Amino acid sequence: MTSRLVNNHHQSQHHHNRGEVKQKNVLADGRSRRVLQDIGNLVIDQAPLGGAKKPISEVVNATTLPADGVVVRKAAANQKKGVDKPKPETVIVISSDDESGKGVKPVTRRITREGPSRKEVKSFSSVLTARSKLASGLTNKPKDPEINIDAVDIDNELAVVEYVDDIYNFYKLSEHEGQVEDYMDAQPDINAKMRSILVDWLTEVHRKFQLMPETLYLTINIVDRFLSKQVVPRRELQLVGISSMVIACKYEEIWAPEVNDFVFISDNAYAREQVLIMEKSILGKLEWYLTVPTLYVFLVRYVKASITSDKEVLINQMENMVFFLAELGLMQYPTTALYSPSIIAASAVYAARCTLQESPIWTDTLKHYTGYSEDQLRDCAKLLVKYHSAAAESKLKAVYRKFSSPDRSGVALLTPAKTLLP
Repeated sequence: MTSRLVNNHHQSQHHHNRGEVKQKNVLADGRSRRVLQDIGNLVIDQAPLGGAKKPISEVVNATTLPADGVVVRKAAANQKKGVDKPKPETVIVISSDDESGKGVKPVTRRITREGPSRKEVKSFSSVLTARSKLASGLTNKPKDPEINIDAVDIDNELAVVEYVDDIYNFYKLSEHEGQVEDYMDAQPDINAKMRSILVDWLTEVHRKFQLMPETLYLTINIVDRFLSKQVVPRRELQLVGISSMVIACKYEEIWAPEVNDFVFISDNAYAREQVLIMEKSILGKLEWYLTVPTLYVFLVRYVKASITSDKEVLINQMENMVFFLAELGLMQYPTTALYSPSIIAASAVYAARCTLQESPIWTDTLKHYTGYSEDQLRDCAKLLVKYHSAAAESKLKAVYRKFSSPDRSGVALLTPAKTLLP
């Protein structure tokens, strides 16, 4: 994970092509405000995101030896004595109804002592035996070879092919340090449903600002880790979300939105000073530990191991389906509390392959790069498919709308994997 440039809180200029957002920095005046207001009040000019040589054949003159060992020894003895090998016998067969044989040409046939020219024919019993083994599944199925997914990036310096395996081994070892603990029982004023509402709103804000994908995953990671260390009243839950996204933007984005942008998009529910105070509180509780392996870093790697087609349409469909299922799981508290980021990422790939009816569902390549078998992923994958089947009817539709659009291959509209549904 590469660290981004950190921008000052008081930065006065937005990134290129973004219109200046009018500041509505109104202090709390006793009016009751609704939390998680519609973010449609922010109008921004959207900026677009960034011949082969033939092999040399070696001609080898091979001599066919007789199968009979005695003949071999005789041939060797004759060779020592200088005796010439006997030439193949020629048999002349004359077939004619006429005794005189007139008008009939002789037919000659050469017979060599090197054995008959007929191909070996399998017996009927051996064929039946082979068929019975195939029917009973006793035959060894060909093993899928492991594919080196980094071979195509050997000349890409940014892919760091020499170190990428070591990097992900380190991610797997250290992911538990940044993993979310089960904290909901320690929060007297909030519950899992409120957290889902907050994540749904943050997903919409993330999309409205056109932020990097890493920013969303780091934002939710910061929210969960802070809530696991600090009791937060219900009225400040959205403030925690805003401040967490401010921190994630400074870490991941090149041109981060200003604090006033987040104040305005939350319908001035909080003052700018409140956001800055909460930001400082969050960083203090997390001890400035922001470089954590989030769900995103595993998704990128496992999607790469899953793609076997060269067609861009199929690649986009697989990638979007994996991210759709992962973000559905990210929005649900039980998934993030029960499973590590690497398991959620691998389960999203497994569920996506089931949904798109890929065969085989799980390959040796995926098992090698993820480190998980099908049995280890099936329970989490069933949860993700369950969320997919309920997404269309859910009131929280930010993720569903996001992945229903054509630019996301419309994967949210596909039929969930029936094999994983109860």
